[in-house]
Amino acid sequence: MNYISTRDASRTPARFTDILLGGLAPDGGLYLPAEYPQLSDEQLTAWRGLLAERGYAALAAEVLKLFVDDIPAADLEAIAARAYTTPKFADEDIVPVTRLEDNLWIGHLSEGPTAAFKDMAMQLLGELFEYELARRDETLNILGATSGDTGSSAEYAMRGRQGIRVFMLTPAGRMTPFQQAQMFGLDDPNIFNIALDGVFDDCQDVVKAVSADAGYKREHRIGAVNSINWARLMAQIVYYISSWIRVTENNDEKVSFSVPTGNFGDICAGHIARQMGLPIDRLIVATNENDVLDEFFRTGDYRPRTSAETMATSSPSMDISRASNFERFIFDLLGRDADRTAQFFGVDVKGDGFSLADDPAFPTAADTFGFASGRSTHADRLATITDVWERLGVMIDPHTADGVHVARGWADEVDTPIICLETALPVKFAETIEEATGRQPEVPERFRDILDADRHVTDLPNDAETVKKFITDSIRTTDVTADR
Repeated sequence: MNYISTRDASRTPARFTDILLGGLAPDGGLYLPAEYPQLSDEQLTAWRGLLAERGYAALAAEVLKLFVDDIPAADLEAIAARAYTTPKFADEDIVPVTRLEDNLWIGHLSEGPTAAFKDMAMQLLGELFEYELARRDETLNILGATSGDTGSSAEYAMRGRQGIRVFMLTPAGRMTPFQQAQMFGLDDPNIFNIALDGVFDDCQDVVKAVSADAGYKREHRIGAVNSINWARLMAQIVYYISSWIRVTENNDEKVSFSVPTGNFGDICAGHIARQMGLPIDRLIVATNENDVLDEFFRTGDYRPRTSAETMATSSPSMDISRASNFERFIFDLLGRDADRTAQFFGVDVKGDGFSLADDPAFPTAADTFGFASGRSTHADRLATITDVWERLGVMIDPHTADGVHVARGWADEVDTPIICLETALPVKFAETIEEATGRQPEVPERFRDILDADRHVTDLPNDAETVKKFITDSIRTTDVTADR
């Protein structure tokens, strides 16, 4: 399996373990498989039995083998077994699926150590990183940005691992108290929290700016855990397959997915699963008031907002106006035309957006790739949380409420079951839950004392050079190779 950059017309091949540690391509593009593996009916039938008999980790290993041929199969099985286990995940199914109402289901992605769907990929990523670094006798300095959940999931997956440091940028004051406590409460010597003076898009821009400095990136061994890293999407493909298996009985049955999204990573994994031949009908993009993606799928116009225009909402993990993974989908939409993709997303592009409204490619966004979209507001998510709690006895978080609200809007036009992918447990967004229901969400026992921990975080200005200096100084003063 070779990988190519979305901006490289020459299609220079790269291997999985190289892009695992590198993150972005040298040209600033995002990696994708040169060709998507295709699923056969026999394979899907075998996986049904595998999931039932041996569980999620065994299924994950088989999916990984489709994309990774430079790690021995037995090692991939061991890596998946370490990543997806209880009590690390609270449910033995790892990703249980339950019916919410009528034809609407919930895929529970928040059973992991930080109660967020990001755990599904991060736990695997931590195992892959440590495995490959030990094999190469190297170290890695992970630089990431988070709007709330990626940071804690990454830090909990990487804390204490040999050969790894994590530098995580957060938008100052933009996360909930629980999210801040999860991250800033960690006191591991290989974890560095940075509160940047800006919004998430600013944090993401700094990550890209540092990664684009090829000399600095090479010298300081900079890697990525944000969904720009292909391994994140590879891990997420697994739960699309497992969720489809749990809701259907036969291979000719299709399902749809409603996915709350800001950075387009979660639903991009669904896009890839669909391109592989998984029987998916619709991929429903659910946005909040920061509705750049909904606008694109309705009109063909992609108009990223400025930091000042990006609203702070009650589903803060989706307060994103420039979705990194959108480039991967546009690359496929344009027939994998790297030159055109680079014209829209390249390092010299201002980032003002583009329009495909009159482009022959745009109608295929729905017809060929199955996308639909919708938008949710604060009032919508409050009403949805209230209704689902009072009428159905189920508590959902604000982001999942966005997904449920948009899914309900499409229910009359979609004939297949719709699985709404849960984003996080309600405890992470207690203020909004109380506003909607008049009660505090249940606090799982493992998070009982989390708000009482001391905070460990460094405030920095929105400046890539300042961040680079902080990273350099921190590398000099911490040793992560002990006991190697």
